Amino acid sequence: MSSNPSPASAAARAVPPAGGGSARRAPRGSARAKLIAAAHQTVRRKGYAATSVDEICAAAGVTKGAFFHHFDSKDALAVAAAEGWTERARPMFELPPHTRLEDPLDRLLGHIDFRLAMLEGPVEDFTCFVGTMVQEAYATNDAIRAACEASINAYCEALTPDIEAAIARHGIAHGVGAMSLARHIQAVLQGAFIMAKTANDAGIARDSVTHLKRYILMLFGRG
Repeated sequence: MSSNPSPASAAARAVPPAGGGSARRAPRGSARAKLIAAAHQTVRRKGYAATSVDEICAAAGVTKGAFFHHFDSKDALAVAAAEGWTERARPMFELPPHTRLEDPLDRLLGHIDFRLAMLEGPVEDFTCFVGTMVQEAYATNDAIRAACEASINAYCEALTPDIEAAIARHGIAHGVGAMSLARHIQAVLQGAFIMAKTANDAGIARDSVTHLKRYILMLFGRG
C-alpha cells in the first residue's frame, strides 16, 4: 500500500491551524492578528464563556494594554475574530487542487474530501470557531450572533456556484436548491464537530462527513 498522501490530505495540511497550531505559541504579525488567532484557538478548546481576556492575551503573547488598544471588550474581539474566521476559510475555495477540476460536481466532491482530510488530530484543531461561539452567544449577544451568521453564510455562498453548476450539468432530485444543499453541508459539518467533541474522537466526525459524501453522490445519481 502506498504511503503517499492523497491530494486532499496534502491540501488540508497546507492550511495552517488557527493560532499556529498551539495556543501557547503566538503567530507572527501584529498584536491584533495575534489576538484574533489566539481567540480562534482558545475558544475552540474551552468555549467562549470560559475563555478570559487574560488567557487570550497570554496565548497571543501580548499585554492586556495591547488588547484594549485594539478592542474595547472580549465581545468586540469575538466579532472581529468571526470576521477573521471567514478570511481564514477563503483558501479552502481557492487553493486546493480540486478547485481546478473541470466538472463542478467533482469540485464539490473534492471539497468534501478536503474537509474530511482536515478531521485529524486534536478536536479543537479542526472544529469551527464561529460554530462553537454561536452556540453560547446566540441568545445573549446579537452582535456576536450576527457575525457568526455572516461567517457561516459566507461559507455557504462560496459553495453555491459549484452546486448550481453541478445541478445544471447533472440534474438533481426535484426541489433541492443550491443554497439549501450548501446549508445542509454546513449543518453536517457543524454536527460532526459536536459529535467529535462528545467522545473527543475525530473518527466520529469522519464517519458523518463520509455519509455526507454518500448523500451527495446519491442526489446526483452517482451511487
